[in-house]
Amino acid sequence: MNNLFRRTLTGAWIVIFVLGGFWLHPVSFLLTGLIILTCTLYEYYRMIENTGVKPQMIPGILTGITAYIISTLIASGILPFSFFLILIPIMLIIMGAELYRKQEKPFDSLAHTFFSVLYIAVPFSLFPFSAFSHTGLESLLPHAQITFSPGIVIGFFILLWAGDTGAYLIGISFGRHRLMERISPKKSWEGFIGGVLFSAAVAWLLSGWLGVVNTIQWIILSVIISIAGTYGDLIESMLKRSAGVKDSGNIMPGHGGFLDRFDSAIISFPLVYLFILLFG
Repeated sequence: MNNLFRRTLTGAWIVIFVLGGFWLHPVSFLLTGLIILTCTLYEYYRMIENTGVKPQMIPGILTGITAYIISTLIASGILPFSFFLILIPIMLIIMGAELYRKQEKPFDSLAHTFFSVLYIAVPFSLFPFSAFSHTGLESLLPHAQITFSPGIVIGFFILLWAGDTGAYLIGISFGRHRLMERISPKKSWEGFIGGVLFSAAVAWLLSGWLGVVNTIQWIILSVIISIAGTYGDLIESMLKRSAGVKDSGNIMPGHGGFLDRFDSAIISFPLVYLFILLFG
């Protein structure tokens, strides 16, 4: 019971931090994304160090932060798209710096340094493109001279968490058939199906309030989020097994670390953004 209470309390704070931060104002949207991105990258590098590989942690984190900030400035219309080219010399400098680190396996170091940017920073850098220059759900605080709506991100996290909640409740009550036991022994097919259905029900109820796309499209998005989110969780579980750790961190009692909490978002949000880009 104590563990359940701690998990519930921590979960409530996560919801307040994420929804409040992304919803409050464009500046808080930027800062919330930066906090999640930075902490997630840090936990990834710390896990990899547990395997004996020494990636370039600080340069990798700074590259991810740079990508997110540039994405925000481009999405808000402040910078042209060509500013993404700044990332090219940054990556070349990282490769050159590896020559002087004298690591036993330098290409393992480079692989993990760059993979974290692809795995974590790129998906999070799509958040600004889904909010700036969009209309719909208004931010809680007024802002001037910029078109901004956090509706896609808010709806995404609500449906993601609805699916997680449905999968957890159905899984512990009726779960019998393991989804992928060698990677995640606790996940069941019953829980997975329950999560999909619960997320779809929430999408149907909230679609009119969320806007951006119609009800049918939100229901389709809920299915995409549930399926891709499950794969995101399984991929991170595979990563933790490879690194020999139980959780990516311990900053969130009962929930592990930032990567544990946002692993589903990393895989599912790019697909959500692509769907809205093509059909929204």
